Amino acid sequence: MTPLALLSVLLQSAPAGNATGNGTNASGGSGETTAVSAITNPPEVGPIGQFLRDIGIPYAAAIGAAITFVVTFAVLYVLGRAILIPLIRRALDVRGIERNARRPLLRLTRLGVAFVAVAIAFGFAGYGSILTSLATIGAAATLAIGFALQDVLKNFVSGMFIYTDRPFRIGDWIEWGESGYAGIVQDISLRVTRVRTFDNELLTVPNSQLTEGVIKNPMAYDTLRLSIGFGIGYEDDVERAAEILIEEAERHEDILEDPAPIFHMSEEALADSYVGLTARIWIADPSRADFLEIRTEYIKNVKQRFDEEDIEIPFPQVDLSGGIDLANRQVPPGRADD
Repeated sequence: MTPLALLSVLLQSAPAGNATGNGTNASGGSGETTAVSAITNPPEVGPIGQFLRDIGIPYAAAIGAAITFVVTFAVLYVLGRAILIPLIRRALDVRGIERNARRPLLRLTRLGVAFVAVAIAFGFAGYGSILTSLATIGAAATLAIGFALQDVLKNFVSGMFIYTDRPFRIGDWIEWGESGYAGIVQDISLRVTRVRTFDNELLTVPNSQLTEGVIKNPMAYDTLRLSIGFGIGYEDDVERAAEILIEEAERHEDILEDPAPIFHMSEEALADSYVGLTARIWIADPSRADFLEIRTEYIKNVKQRFDEEDIEIPFPQVDLSGGIDLANRQVPPGRADD
């Protein structure tokens, strides 16, 4: 709404003063009724309105109320932004909120300052009835909008929880959902979070999906443990295979010495065709690229050592025994001469 339009609304809504400075109305009929009403129920005139009335300005009460509203709003809005915005920014700095995430929060703060300034300015200007009407209309509108935009509001609230709880940050590698979605967080807004998959696809995810389910964030801490499984033959030396797993982990420069790499028998240690072993190693400053590179290099090195030590990595196979008796096999009609 433009300032002129706002001033017009205020002039029409404020208590009407008299056309002349002495408070009399020269017209008869309804004018006499207006004069009587003005005498019995004098309008509330503030200092500005009283000054304008004293110097003979028409509509002194309305103009004074409008000026009071504008001045009060301007002062409160400027002071509110000058005081609250730096405090909010300092609080965001303390919590380590990213720059992209700050914009919607600062925007909400500015809107809140403007709303409070308007409400207080209405009271100072004597527009209490208008403020009450606006509050009633606002409550009804909020109820209607709430029913119509349930999903949007749910995502909005979820976005606020993401900002405050910080389960992930921009640049983190996250996994979520029953379908196993995974990717790097590109942007976080109040309604959606944008994630770039490892196939270079952009996923726009409603925030409610991220707050209502389980989110896996491998980059939440400075270190990450990798569990890598291997299988060896039943005839191979388990102790020697375990030594190779530990030696290759200690030899790799990107695998941490503390916590030290360890070896375990896998949950299905005695499978149909192999004996299962699991190596647990730790890496620092994990990222998706480091995870894949270190894991691949470690598996290649272990496979090479197994080959050098004649340790077999078996594959599933089925042995058939018995035979098929073809002596009494019946030949289908028409195939006897074949």
